[in-house]
Amino acid sequence: MGIAWFLPRRDRRGACFELSRMIPLRDENPSSTVPVVTRTIIVLNCLVFVYEIMLGEGLRPFMFQWGLVPERLTLALRYHEEPVVTAGVTLVTSMFLHGGWLHLLGNMWYLSIFGDNIEDRLGKARYLLFYLLIGALAGTMHYLVNPSSRLPTVGASGAIAGVLGAYAVTFPRARVITLLPLFPFFQVVALRAVWALGLWFVFQFFSGALSLGIGNAGGTAWWAHIGGFVIGAVTMKLMTLGRAPSRVLVE
Repeated sequence: MGIAWFLPRRDRRGACFELSRMIPLRDENPSSTVPVVTRTIIVLNCLVFVYEIMLGEGLRPFMFQWGLVPERLTLALRYHEEPVVTAGVTLVTSMFLHGGWLHLLGNMWYLSIFGDNIEDRLGKARYLLFYLLIGALAGTMHYLVNPSSRLPTVGASGAIAGVLGAYAVTFPRARVITLLPLFPFFQVVALRAVWALGLWFVFQFFSGALSLGIGNAGGTAWWAHIGGFVIGAVTMKLMTLGRAPSRVLVE
């Protein structure tokens, strides 16, 4: 999740900040089925983003209407200024909005790499339920940390963080081909998923801890990422209890 692109440039940097860190290029873990749900989610996010572009000056009210505005949810819960369902539905709708091209492309890139295997493991219906549920719970985590924020938060990052958490516990030994920016050079390495995604989570956690003292720093909802990853990992474990371990290509 990140803050929408109608905000000042300094507040939009966080939406793309992760792209300056470790970048997964692909995984060596082929799925056995066509990832119809994952591809549909990607297409839907892209279509919604095109619609955002077409809104022009209407973008700002659109983002405030369908993005997750924590203060709006607080006012609905405490003072009944609007139905809780009306404000609460933004926990889901905000997952399909994005704050810029890099925000969209970064999220969809991660989903395309890791989502197919989780869809393959859970099945299409359960995977869709998993994605929407984890995304809403990740948004709830962001709300709990920032209940008085007036900024609309948008993006699929919370749900995708859940997919990453699920992948880390289901395919920990899968190889992830990763681009590491080792200044001033870049190096492509093969890391096991537990390391690649574990390092991603550690970065989110420390960024989230630092943001506690200064609010939604950099325009990124760090605690949606953290909550999504942890909840996704735990939920995946519960949903696959008793099932045979997954086979993957390993070193």
